[in-house]
Amino acid sequence: MVAEHLYLVGTAGCGKSTLTNAMQAWLQSQGYDAITVNLDPGVDSLLYAPDVDVRDWIRLSEVMEQYGLGPNGAQIAAADLLALNIKEIAQVINGFDTDYVLIDTPGQIELFAFRQSSRVVIDELSGDATVLAYLFDPAMARTANGFVSSLMLSATVHFRLPFPMITVLAKSDTVSDAEWKRIESWSGDYYSLFNSLLDESVDAQTQVNVEFLQALETVGAGRGLIPVSADSREGIEDIYAMVQQILQAGEDVDR
Repeated sequence: MVAEHLYLVGTAGCGKSTLTNAMQAWLQSQGYDAITVNLDPGVDSLLYAPDVDVRDWIRLSEVMEQYGLGPNGAQIAAADLLALNIKEIAQVINGFDTDYVLIDTPGQIELFAFRQSSRVVIDELSGDATVLAYLFDPAMARTANGFVSSLMLSATVHFRLPFPMITVLAKSDTVSDAEWKRIESWSGDYYSLFNSLLDESVDAQTQVNVEFLQALETVGAGRGLIPVSADSREGIEDIYAMVQQILQAGEDVDR
């Protein structure tokens, strides 16, 4: 049996690591085996103990010291070093007899999604049973302009990475019922989002967002946003069901 791979992708602080931890716990409670992979060489601490940790090969602090780089330059160098070590890391991951591989990606989304070295990493780690979960940060998604920005980022990631993608509203427990109702309407009805953009302001930035929105509507970006709380685990089963629908036509993995 081929393990299913789920990449958790999003901007820094959107809750990727917290959701990785919660998803592993939920899958294990359902009788599945799931391992976690940390791909962030710069993270100081995690809520979970990764089964495979890129920091065993590359640490940001060591890259900074060895090459005399600042944090930003070291992040770029670390991404390239990760690509150089990825075959060995992939062998370790493939050595696990597991149902699911949950991959916690770096907070710097531009390094993961947009550098060619990251494509090398993804191509080496991934197989046919791979899905991306793009996490919307509620701090951005609460406003129409912020929601459009999140849509643009998710669409760009989807364009760059050749895998099916689902969209998730992370930290949904921090969003009020009224806010979720509004966000849900935006994710399902671009006309509603268009009107909300105009209600917020009518300026040059709004016009740019409207133009982007029209392009995003054409490709259907951001449809079917799943609200998820890592704390209560609400919505995790919905992520699982959506992944199964994409990969196995709705059938559960054999336990």
